[in-house]
Order: sequence, then structure tokens, then C-alpha cells
Amino acid sequence: MWASQQNSSQLSNKKQQKQEKVSLAVSFRPENFIPGLVIGFIFGMLLDLSKPGKNYVRKKNFLPRKPQEQVSVSSDGDQDLKLVLVVRQDLKMGSGKIASQCAHAATGMYAELMQSDRHLLRKWEQCGQPKIVVTCKNQQEMNKLWEVAENTGLPTFVVADAGRTQVSAGSKTVLAIGPGPKSLVDSVTGKQRLL
Repeated sequence: MWASQQNSSQLSNKKQQKQEKVSLAVSFRPENFIPGLVIGFIFGMLLDLSKPGKNYVRKKNFLPRKPQEQVSVSSDGDQDLKLVLVVRQDLKMGSGKIASQCAHAATGMYAELMQSDRHLLRKWEQCGQPKIVVTCKNQQEMNKLWEVAENTGLPTFVVADAGRTQVSAGSKTVLAIGPGPKSLVDSVTGKQRLL
């Protein structure tokens, strides 16, 4: 008798555990999980991007060896921002390679700004994320543009190619300058030819 009671209680416990597993499996379906994850991500981004105050001064810290400089971006919307991508012409890259390298420069700059200056990134997004592609003759001209941009306080990002296709490994292919106020970016890249 004692054994039959023990067997029946074990069976009821197993049935209860099985029902709990089934109910958990039903509540964690992929069609519920993915939309919840997306909604949570968007909600988190909205909360995070809404933190900066009315006026914001960005401290430039992309290169630790340089003294910190500042670019002032007002939140009034009176200043349009843009990003300029400078492509080296001496490397003789094909159009697909240029497109790929420009994408690396834009996403690289975006990733850096996500870490260092989300307010500037948000303002650039509100302007429609304008991007202009211009050319430079060679590495020396690219270095000069980089130096002027750095001294002006604009964010910069240089793409160094992995060397898997058309150019040698480590070749500096594209320089991203900005986003920054149009007038400030134009003071650095305004004389460069459009691609």
C-alpha cells in the first residue's frame, strides 16, 4: 500500500512537471520572442538618446595623444551637419571597392560616435545623415586633410584595407570627416572634387 501511494504521488509529480514544461514552451515561442526583443531594443535606444540636455558641447577624444578639443553643436536645429568621405584616387579602386570602403568609413564613424558622442550622432540623424563623397590624389593629401580636420575638432575615421582584393593590406583607402557643421566640414574639404 505504501508503495502504491508513493508511485501515484511520483506519477502526479511527473505529470505536473511535464505540464509546467509545456506551459513554459508555449510562452517562449519565437514569434513572441523576436518582436519583444525588437521593441525592447527600440525602447532602450529612445531612453538612452533622450538624455542630453538643451545645449551640448562635445569633447573630442578619438585620439588620446591629441589635446582634447571641442565642437559645439546646438540643439536648436539651426546647424545642419554632414559627413564627408574622402577617397584616394591613386589606388585605382573599382567602383564596387570604393562603395565598400565608403561603407566601412561611414559605419566605422557611426560605431565610434555610438560610443563617444550619441548626441552628435542623433543630431546628424535628424538632418537626414547627409554624406558627400570627394576625392584626394594620394596618401599625402589625405594626411593633410586628416590633420586639418583633427585640428579643427572634427571627428575622423580612416579605413585601412585588409588587403584581400584590389589593394595592399594596410592601405588607407577612405577618410571620413564629420559629421560636423557644414561650414566647418566645408572649410576642410570644400576644395576637393566630387567623386
